Amino acid sequence: MTNGLFSSRSDEWETPWNLFNQLDAEFHFNTDVCATSQNKKCAHFYSKEEDGLKQTWKGTCWMNPPYGRVIKDWVKKAYTSTLNEADKVVCLLPARTDTAWWHDFIIPHASEVRFLRGRVKFSNSKAGAPFPSAIVVFKKNTQGEKDS
Repeated sequence: MTNGLFSSRSDEWETPWNLFNQLDAEFHFNTDVCATSQNKKCAHFYSKEEDGLKQTWKGTCWMNPPYGRVIKDWVKKAYTSTLNEADKVVCLLPARTDTAWWHDFIIPHASEVRFLRGRVKFSNSKAGAPFPSAIVVFKKNTQGEKDS
């Protein structure tokens, strides 16, 4: 990992284990859809070289995507995967509620949005993130149906 991985020079923010473990206890993830061998959260994962955007996602997937311009592609893939073979895709995302991707995919299709209190302290970073975060859940056959 590079020193710039957790700075503004990179769009990759490594999921903190404590947050992942809480969510894994609830959702029981099968695949980390965008990871490296150093920061993977599941035994089965897609690396940059494998390009998770080109893979078929199945079961219950964990997604903490790169937070740059390509984030919209990852959020769209999370949603469309639950229209196909994935049962659930749980995403750690910056809470950028003013963006087109938030309005195009999360508002109309997410089953659940959990806004995280405070700022996530991503692994190997010294301080909390410079942005708010949310957990977004897409579930098969329930897009847009908010959990009660």
